[in-house]
Amino acid sequence: MTNLLLFSSTVLIWGTTWIAIALQIGPVPVLVSVFYRFATAALILIAALVVTGRLKVPARAQQPYVLAQALCLFCCNFLCFYHAASYVPSGLISVVFSLATIYNAVNARIFFGDRISPRTLLAAALGATGLVLLFGVDILFSLNVDSWKGIGLSALGTLFFSLGNMASRRNSASGIQPITANAWGMSYGALALLALIALTGTPVVAPPTLTYLAAMLYLAAIGSVVGFTTYLMLVSRIGSQKAAYATVLFPVVALTLSTLYEGYHWTPLSVLGLMLTLAGNVVMFARLPTGKATLDAAKQPA
Repeated sequence: MTNLLLFSSTVLIWGTTWIAIALQIGPVPVLVSVFYRFATAALILIAALVVTGRLKVPARAQQPYVLAQALCLFCCNFLCFYHAASYVPSGLISVVFSLATIYNAVNARIFFGDRISPRTLLAAALGATGLVLLFGVDILFSLNVDSWKGIGLSALGTLFFSLGNMASRRNSASGIQPITANAWGMSYGALALLALIALTGTPVVAPPTLTYLAAMLYLAAIGSVVGFTTYLMLVSRIGSQKAAYATVLFPVVALTLSTLYEGYHWTPLSVLGLMLTLAGNVVMFARLPTGKATLDAAKQPA
C-alpha cells in the first residue's frame, strides 16, 4: 500500500508540474527561474528538517555523490527542460521524459549490473507505443527546427534525470535517507545555479506576475520538496526501473488536465494509446506467480 501511495503521489504531482513550468517561460531568464525554484525548495525542506530535529549532514566521503545527485536532479536536467519549454509544448516534453524507464534500465545495467528483464522491455514498449498514439499526430505533423531543439533538450534532460536516479540509488544504499539527500542536493543545486548566473552575467529579474509566483511556489513546495521525496523514496523501495515507470503516466495526467481545462477531444486512437499505457503499468507491477507457488497450486486437490 505504501508503494502504491508513493507511486500515485509522484504521478499526480509531477504530471501537473509541466504546466507550471510553461507558466514560468517568459521575461525571467531560465537560469533565474530554476534558481528561484530550488532555492525556495531548499529553504522549505531544510527549515522543516530543522524544526523537526531531523536535519543530518552526510559524511565528507558521501558529499561528492550528494553533489552528483544535486547537479543531475536539481540543476542540469531542469535547465534542459525549461529551455525545451521555449520550443515545444509542455505535453511533448513529458512524452520524451517518459522514456526515463528505458534510460534507467540501461544505466542500472551500466552502473549496478542489473539485468534488463523482458518484463521491463515489454512495459516500456507498451508505454512508449501508447504515448505515440496519444501524441503522435502532433509529433509527426508539427515538427520543425525548434521542435527538434525541444526534443533534443528534453532527451538530454531525461538523461541527467536518470543519472541522478543512479546517484540517489547509490546514496540510499549508503544509508543516506532520500529526504536528507534532497535537502542538501537542492541546496547544492541552487548554489550551482547561482554560480552560473554570476559567471554568465545573467540578469536577475524579479517574479513579474502573480501567476509566475504561484507557479514557482507550486514547483518549489509541491513539485520539488514533496514530489522528489516521494519519487526517491520509491526508488529506494522498489528500484529505479520500476519507479521510473511513473514517468510514463505523467502525460496521461497532463492529458486529463487538458481535457478538463483546455477542451482536449478524445479520439479512438488516443483512447487506444491510453489503454496501452495503462497496460504497460500493469505489466510492470503485476505480481506473477513463482515457480514454487505454481507447483504448490498444482498439487492441491481438485
